[in-house]
Amino acid sequence: MTHWLPYPLLSVALLAAWLLLNESFGAGHILLGATLGLGGGFVLAALQPPQGRLRRPAAVIELLFLVLVDIVRSNIAVARIVLSPATRQRVAGFLSMPLELRHPGGLAVMACIVTATPGTSWARYDAARNTVTIHVLDLVDEEEWIRTFRQRYERRLQEIFE
Repeated sequence: MTHWLPYPLLSVALLAAWLLLNESFGAGHILLGATLGLGGGFVLAALQPPQGRLRRPAAVIELLFLVLVDIVRSNIAVARIVLSPATRQRVAGFLSMPLELRHPGGLAVMACIVTATPGTSWARYDAARNTVTIHVLDLVDEEEWIRTFRQRYERRLQEIFE
Protein backbone atom coordinates (compact mmCIF):
# COMPACT_ATOMS: atom_id res chain seq x y z
CA MET A 1 0.00 0.00 0.00
CA THR A 2 2.84 2.39 0.71
CA HIS A 3 3.95 2.07 -2.92
CA TRP A 4 0.62 3.35 -4.23
CA LEU A 5 -0.08 5.72 -1.38
CA PRO A 6 3.18 6.58 0.40
CA TYR A 7 1.74 9.12 2.87
CA PRO A 8 -2.01 8.48 3.21
CA LEU A 9 -2.57 10.97 6.06
CA LEU A 10 -0.84 13.74 4.10
CA SER A 11 -2.90 12.91 1.01
CA VAL A 12 -6.17 13.03 2.95
CA ALA A 13 -5.13 16.26 4.70
CA LEU A 14 -4.30 17.92 1.37
CA LEU A 15 -7.63 16.79 -0.09
CA ALA A 16 -9.50 18.14 2.95
CA ALA A 17 -7.60 21.44 2.84
CA TRP A 18 -8.36 21.80 -0.87
CA LEU A 19 -12.07 21.20 -0.35
CA LEU A 20 -12.27 23.55 2.62
CA LEU A 21 -10.38 26.34 0.88
CA ASN A 22 -12.60 26.09 -2.19
CA GLU A 23 -15.78 25.70 -0.14
CA SER A 24 -17.02 23.16 -2.62
CA PHE A 25 -17.59 19.42 -2.58
CA GLY A 26 -18.25 19.19 -6.31
CA ALA A 27 -16.91 16.26 -8.32
CA GLY A 28 -14.32 18.45 -10.06
CA HIS A 29 -12.96 19.80 -6.79
CA ILE A 30 -12.84 16.32 -5.25
CA LEU A 31 -10.95 14.98 -8.27
CA LEU A 32 -8.55 17.93 -8.31
CA GLY A 33 -8.04 17.71 -4.53
CA ALA A 34 -7.39 13.97 -4.71
CA THR A 35 -4.84 14.55 -7.47
CA LEU A 36 -3.18 17.23 -5.35
CA GLY A 37 -3.18 14.93 -2.32
CA LEU A 38 -1.67 11.99 -4.21
CA GLY A 39 0.89 14.27 -5.86
CA GLY A 40 1.86 15.76 -2.51
CA GLY A 41 2.40 12.28 -1.08
CA PHE A 42 4.60 11.25 -4.00
CA VAL A 43 6.62 14.48 -3.82
CA LEU A 44 7.25 13.96 -0.11
CA ALA A 45 8.26 10.33 -0.78
CA ALA A 46 10.72 11.54 -3.43
CA LEU A 47 12.27 13.94 -0.91
CA GLN A 48 12.90 10.96 1.40
CA PRO A 49 12.41 12.67 4.78
CA PRO A 50 14.34 11.09 7.65
CA GLN A 51 12.33 8.53 9.57
CA GLY A 52 11.87 9.40 13.18
CA ARG A 53 9.73 8.60 16.12
CA LEU A 54 8.35 10.70 18.92
CA ARG A 55 10.46 10.20 22.00
CA ARG A 56 8.33 12.14 24.50
CA PRO A 57 4.75 12.97 23.46
CA ALA A 58 4.24 14.92 26.70
CA ALA A 59 7.11 17.22 25.71
CA VAL A 60 5.34 17.93 22.40
CA ILE A 61 2.17 19.03 24.20
CA GLU A 62 4.19 21.06 26.69
CA LEU A 63 6.13 22.75 23.86
CA LEU A 64 2.94 23.48 21.91
CA PHE A 65 1.30 25.09 24.93
CA LEU A 66 4.46 27.10 25.67
CA VAL A 67 4.70 28.35 22.08
CA LEU A 68 1.02 29.39 22.04
CA VAL A 69 1.46 31.32 25.30
CA ASP A 70 4.63 32.97 23.99
CA ILE A 71 2.94 33.97 20.74
CA VAL A 72 0.11 35.67 22.64
CA ARG A 73 2.57 37.43 24.97
CA SER A 74 4.74 38.52 22.03
CA ASN A 75 1.72 39.87 20.17
CA ILE A 76 0.87 42.03 23.19
CA ALA A 77 4.49 43.21 23.54
CA VAL A 78 4.79 44.09 19.84
CA ALA A 79 1.45 45.93 19.97
CA ARG A 80 2.75 47.99 22.90
CA ILE A 81 5.93 48.82 21.01
CA VAL A 82 4.02 49.84 17.89
CA LEU A 83 1.24 51.76 19.63
CA SER A 84 3.42 53.61 22.14
CA PRO A 85 6.82 54.18 20.55
CA ALA A 86 7.69 57.07 22.87
CA THR A 87 7.43 54.93 26.02
CA ARG A 88 11.13 54.03 25.91
CA GLN A 89 13.87 53.47 23.42
CA ARG A 90 13.77 50.08 21.76
CA VAL A 91 16.88 48.46 20.40
CA ALA A 92 16.37 46.00 17.59
CA GLY A 93 19.25 43.77 16.69
CA PHE A 94 20.65 40.46 15.63
CA LEU A 95 22.00 37.85 17.98
CA SER A 96 24.06 34.82 17.11
CA MET A 97 23.23 31.81 19.22
CA PRO A 98 25.21 28.56 19.31
CA LEU A 99 22.98 25.50 19.34
CA GLU A 100 23.27 22.00 20.75
CA LEU A 101 20.31 20.78 18.67
CA ARG A 102 21.39 19.18 15.38
CA HIS A 103 18.38 17.13 14.23
CA PRO A 104 17.00 18.57 10.94
CA GLY A 105 13.40 18.15 12.11
CA GLY A 106 14.15 19.89 15.39
CA LEU A 107 15.87 22.75 13.57
CA ALA A 108 12.89 23.10 11.24
CA VAL A 109 10.47 23.26 14.18
CA MET A 110 12.74 25.79 15.91
CA ALA A 111 12.75 27.96 12.77
CA CYS A 112 8.93 27.83 12.68
CA ILE A 113 8.68 28.76 16.36
CA VAL A 114 11.04 31.72 16.01
CA THR A 115 9.36 32.97 12.86
CA ALA A 116 5.83 32.52 14.22
CA THR A 117 6.62 34.49 17.37
CA PRO A 118 6.05 38.21 16.73
CA GLY A 119 9.12 40.35 17.29
CA THR A 120 11.59 37.66 16.24
CA SER A 121 12.68 36.17 12.94
CA TRP A 122 15.09 33.44 11.94
CA ALA A 123 17.70 35.14 9.77
CA ARG A 124 20.43 32.55 9.14
CA TYR A 125 21.63 29.10 10.14
CA ASP A 126 25.32 28.22 9.91
CA ALA A 127 25.54 24.41 9.79
CA ALA A 128 29.35 24.37 10.05
CA ARG A 129 29.33 26.21 13.38
CA ASN A 130 25.79 25.08 14.35
CA THR A 131 24.72 28.64 15.13
CA VAL A 132 21.56 30.52 14.32
CA THR A 133 21.22 34.25 13.76
CA ILE A 134 17.94 35.68 15.00
CA HIS A 135 16.59 39.20 14.64
CA VAL A 136 14.88 40.49 17.78
CA LEU A 137 12.67 43.58 17.79
CA ASP A 138 13.39 44.47 21.42
CA LEU A 139 16.89 43.19 22.19
CA VAL A 140 17.63 44.35 25.73
CA ASP A 141 19.93 41.64 27.11
CA GLU A 142 21.40 39.21 24.56
CA GLU A 143 22.66 36.67 27.13
CA GLU A 144 19.32 36.57 28.94
CA TRP A 145 17.51 36.07 25.64
CA ILE A 146 19.80 33.17 24.69
CA ARG A 147 19.43 31.55 28.12
CA THR A 148 15.64 31.85 27.97
CA PHE A 149 15.52 30.49 24.43
CA ARG A 150 17.61 27.46 25.36
CA GLN A 151 15.56 26.66 28.45
CA ARG A 152 12.16 27.14 26.81
CA TYR A 153 12.65 25.73 23.32
CA GLU A 154 15.96 24.06 22.59
CA ARG A 155 15.88 21.75 25.64
CA ARG A 156 12.36 20.56 24.80
CA LEU A 157 13.18 20.09 21.13
CA GLN A 158 16.17 17.95 22.09
CA GLU A 159 13.92 15.82 24.27
CA ILE A 160 11.54 15.34 21.37
CA PHE A 161 13.97 14.80 18.47
CA GLU A 162 17.29 13.53 19.85
